Amino acid sequence: MVNKIRYRLRHITGVKRIKVGHAGTLDPMATGLLIICTGKFTKKLNEFQGLDKTYTGTLHLGKTTPSYDAETEADHHYSTDHISKELLQENTAQFIGDIEQIPPMYSAIKVDGQRLYKAARKGKTIELKPRNVRIDNFELTRIELPDVDFDVTCSKGTYIRSLAHDFGKAVGSGAYLTALCRTRIGDFRLEDAWDLEELIEVLEKIQART
Repeated sequence: MVNKIRYRLRHITGVKRIKVGHAGTLDPMATGLLIICTGKFTKKLNEFQGLDKTYTGTLHLGKTTPSYDAETEADHHYSTDHISKELLQENTAQFIGDIEQIPPMYSAIKVDGQRLYKAARKGKTIELKPRNVRIDNFELTRIELPDVDFDVTCSKGTYIRSLAHDFGKAVGSGAYLTALCRTRIGDFRLEDAWDLEELIEVLEKIQART
């Protein structure tokens, strides 16, 4: 994203060294809103990264994966016979507020200078300490077992993959994330955002006029 936008802006402005940055990556399988800053606005990246975020997604009950999402194959299977809509709804409350959360091994967090996902892909296991995060809203919007759709509003640093994993444990089963979309960052909303292809097209038209 950053490279494509930087390339177009270089050609439009004639400036070889133009600053372009993003305010927080998404997981490989995730979609949704990404804030891109250019020029002097790159100084605001840390501010934007600290804003609350909203996600929608789907979790699958009855299985877990090492990455906590569908990027890796299931490693354990669990019964879902005891799970009801009432049980699921009752267990959302314990995840709302200030909670402790252990990040997934498949994450970009650095431990001793190494990205965790690199260690995970080598089969290594590193003991991680819980992190304090805040979840303001955790709502189940569709329950069609074994799949459950949800809506989450949370603080910076919250791993939705870990939330799905922990929620599976809470209901006496397993769970992993099968879909995730970031719909809001602070006051920035997905419905107001440019699609990358649309943005490139606009930049190309600007370039053609210069």
